[in-house]
Amino acid sequence: MNRRAFLGAVGAAAFGLPRFALGQGRRKPNIVWLMADDLGLYDVGCYGQKHIQTPHIDRLAAEGVRFTQCYAGSTVCAPSRSALMTGLHTGHTTVRGNSSAIGKGRVPLNADDVTVAEALKAAGYATGIMGKWGLGEPGTPAIPNQQGFDSWFGYLNQAHAHEYYPDYLWRNTEKVPLNQGGQKTDYSHDLMAKEALDFVRRSKDKPFFLYFTTTIPHAKFQVPSLEPYEDKPWPAQAKAYAAMVTRMDRDFGRLMALLKELDLDRDTIVFFTSDNGGYPDGEARKMFDPMGPLRGQKGNLYEGGLRVPMIVRWPTRIAPGTTSDVAWAFWDFFPTACELAGAEPPRGLDGVSMLPAILGKEQKGHEFLYWEFRTGGFSQAARFGDWKGVRHGTKDALELYDLKTDLGETKNVAAEHPDVAEKIEAFMAGARTESTHWPALEQRPAKKK
Repeated sequence: MNRRAFLGAVGAAAFGLPRFALGQGRRKPNIVWLMADDLGLYDVGCYGQKHIQTPHIDRLAAEGVRFTQCYAGSTVCAPSRSALMTGLHTGHTTVRGNSSAIGKGRVPLNADDVTVAEALKAAGYATGIMGKWGLGEPGTPAIPNQQGFDSWFGYLNQAHAHEYYPDYLWRNTEKVPLNQGGQKTDYSHDLMAKEALDFVRRSKDKPFFLYFTTTIPHAKFQVPSLEPYEDKPWPAQAKAYAAMVTRMDRDFGRLMALLKELDLDRDTIVFFTSDNGGYPDGEARKMFDPMGPLRGQKGNLYEGGLRVPMIVRWPTRIAPGTTSDVAWAFWDFFPTACELAGAEPPRGLDGVSMLPAILGKEQKGHEFLYWEFRTGGFSQAARFGDWKGVRHGTKDALELYDLKTDLGETKNVAAEHPDVAEKIEAFMAGARTESTHWPALEQRPAKKK
């Protein structure tokens, strides 16, 4: 089935439903995906942060379910977002790195890629993205408006998003000039937060999907005010980082208040996460211990680079204050969203619906989760039960860790468990399709019989 035929089938199936498939709701649920940028797992209070104030995110956890073993689509920005949008892990999704590994620059989604936004739009949803896209430049078939989004405001380019006082942002296909004449008055996060609220207001009469993907707290550390940390005896950049996170939290709180004001609260399921692991660089973040006991950080395939916060809130459907250790990843969002919308997802996705786990029911999970990353060499990682395999280069030996007893991935136990290592290696060998822009390059030699 081609892309056009799939979207037509989704629309026909979804509009054929007499009401929301899970019952109880007054309509299909609104779906809100809130995503921070480079936020570490332990950067928010409900995951153990002691210094940075995140009361609204903490309230989401108190009123919903907090997952302890959720994973980003990748260890850096663009491929993580590609996995989220396409429902395919980095062995299959189109965008597998922030730029081509063979020197071809940034790589957009393909014209025939189907995104979760397209599936939800075909199912009758208003769709909006505010924040950072990172999956297509101007002039490509991969800008948000051509990938299923009705409304779009923010940064197309992740490098452009490093500046919080940019000279322009995109509204749909038009550039919006900002900070002209050298002025620094237009703080991009505040503008994008306002656009997210406006999208909710104008979409309130039909189901909507809001993808609010903030650039906070990605460096550089720019913020209009250091409150409430002005008087803290911290380095200046640490104050700025904390203030950025708390400002993001404030605007998530404004969004939640608006949902209540519009009487949409119990009709809306809200997800909160980060696009990849944290980056505890220098004085700005290290004092907050964003990775806690996890090994690694943004840019590698250890737990610190992949494990992210995940909170899901849905009044009357999710038991408040619950915790789940079900392991899942960003590519599971696409089929989950389709089940929420009463639509059939496309065939061949790597994801499975996590709605049972979200609702506190028995979940049929993944036998394996898989990642690959092609920066500074080709690396792979796979999770199999409580086992985690990591390999740097196709010719290198597999590292094996037991996450149940060794969350910090400190002891390689491949020699003690050769059967597990062999099973993970066999899975890795068939978990990917070759990519023009992110080739494996090396071929692992066959084992001698």
